[in-house]
Order: sequence, then structure tokens, then C-alpha cells
Amino acid sequence: MNAARRKKIREIISKLNDLNAELEEQRDDEQESFDNIPENLSGTERYGNSEEALSVLDDAVSVLDDVASNLEDLL
Repeated sequence: MNAARRKKIREIISKLNDLNAELEEQRDDEQESFDNIPENLSGTERYGNSEEALSVLDDAVSVLDDVASNLEDLL
């Protein structure tokens, strides 16, 4: 891989890391919201939606981290 392509890959990795940081912020906000759901609302649609959102956000953070890591292996 030449220097120009390595540079472009580094730029992509940087963008992925920025996006991942944004997703982590959203996940943390959702986690805080989830943690503040009153106990009497566990098992409700709101609770389930928040739980599902946390799972999806966790998966997205993990996938983006894996993609960035795999690209770094090219360098």
C-alpha cells in the first residue's frame, strides 16, 4: 500500500473514531435515562425500547471499534 492510500485509511480511521465517540455519548445518555426509569415501569414498552436501544448502541460501538482496529492492521 502506498503512502497516499495509507493516508486515506488513517483519515477514515479518524472519522470512524469520531463517530464512535459520538455513539458512545448517545449510549451513555441512553444508559443514564434507562437507569432512571422507575422500578414500577420495568416491563413496560418504554423500558423495553430503552433496553433495546442500549443493546443496539453497544453493538454499533463495538462494530465501529472492530472496523477501525482492522483498518489499523493494514498500516
